[in-house]
Amino acid sequence: MKLKPCMLALLISASAWNSLPAYAQSTEQVNTASSAHFITLSQLIEVALNHDAQRQQFYAQAQATREMGIASATLMDPKLRMGVTGLPVDNFALDQDPMTNLSIGLMQQFERGNTLNLQQEKASQQADGIELQIAAREREVINRLTQLWLELGYQQHAERLLLANQKLMKELEGVIRTNYSIGKNEAQDLLNAQLLVSQLDEKQQANQQIQQRIVSQMSEWLGSEWLLKSAAFQATNQLDWQVLDQQLSTVSSHQYFSLLAQHPMVRIAEANIAVSQTQVKLAEQSYAPQFGIEVMYAYRQANNMKGEPASDLISAYLTMDIPLFTGNRQDRSHAAAQYQVGAAQSQKDLLLMQMNAQVNALLVDKTSLEQRLTHYQTMLKQARSRTRAVERGYQNSTAQFNDVISATRDELALELEQQRLLTDLNQTKSQLAMLLGGFRYTVGKPTLPTIHTHRF
Repeated sequence: MKLKPCMLALLISASAWNSLPAYAQSTEQVNTASSAHFITLSQLIEVALNHDAQRQQFYAQAQATREMGIASATLMDPKLRMGVTGLPVDNFALDQDPMTNLSIGLMQQFERGNTLNLQQEKASQQADGIELQIAAREREVINRLTQLWLELGYQQHAERLLLANQKLMKELEGVIRTNYSIGKNEAQDLLNAQLLVSQLDEKQQANQQIQQRIVSQMSEWLGSEWLLKSAAFQATNQLDWQVLDQQLSTVSSHQYFSLLAQHPMVRIAEANIAVSQTQVKLAEQSYAPQFGIEVMYAYRQANNMKGEPASDLISAYLTMDIPLFTGNRQDRSHAAAQYQVGAAQSQKDLLLMQMNAQVNALLVDKTSLEQRLTHYQTMLKQARSRTRAVERGYQNSTAQFNDVISATRDELALELEQQRLLTDLNQTKSQLAMLLGGFRYTVGKPTLPTIHTHRF
């Protein structure tokens, strides 16, 4: 029995699938924006960012830190002092002894030097660092969703291919069964067809499992209700990286520090440096004395020695501590704060070096994948030419059926491997975009519930 080339390709496609990873990417790009029934990647990212609980967590922490900064920059509440002085214990009379008085006073403590302003400045810098974690989280979410989207695109394409092959293979199995009954096909051909149908069934089940797992992973940001909308996802394994390509074209060497300096994690490290520098200034304030004042008024009811009403009394005090012994306290605290500045600067330098190394490693992968894709284009042309030649030979009875299977299997395997490389290239670009700021998106600030500032 001579089979048409298209039927031959479908016959051995399941065998080619067995030789490749189950997570390989597809060749088809679906224009999701063209249909109102399909959900686009941009829509997923917008929903994910607007409903991301960790963004709200960071924003709430930043607001809490700012509020604490305002509170720490306020003087301590004054203390009220009330009492009786010089009260005779024999009769507890307030008008017997001129020294007896009812007193009331106020005490107020002041912070050292410019401590209050510096504490508020430090809290504001800490809040800025926490808010930068929101931007870092946004890049992380976008990259993760993009990676899943690229993978889902292939699985959906694979599902369509498997369903088409399954339908045609069942039809082909019926043809082979009929020919076998009249002696035109051998039993081996029928068994091979039945085996391929079973393999397609198993691959389809595995494909469904992978798709469901990917959508379940997306529900971390989208919510469980999105699991019911997975059929509306028409993903693709290729995206537009125009912004990233423009960024890479502006850098002529392997030094990407100018782009990495805008990364939220690097800016967080800079905020930590600023916090440490402010802490040094706070430590310097510990050398200044701390002042306090106290004012008291004493009311007397007794008469003086002349028989006249005794005059009321007023007292005023100024208190201060004198930092004389600074060797084991102020000096050590100041030195510790300076060391912390150096540690924060080293942390930023290390982070930049690590991120620059990551970018260079990803660029090596990107270049290698692009070169391999070019090479695969040539191999695919050769494989297609070989398949056509073998098919002609089989039709002319100069080639065996196994030769056709082998040639078509190799062609399909090369095509799928090419799409795997194409997907890997896009996933590599997604990681580069996360590091270099190649994503473009707009999202509003997280919203917080109304806070009641007054207890009573």
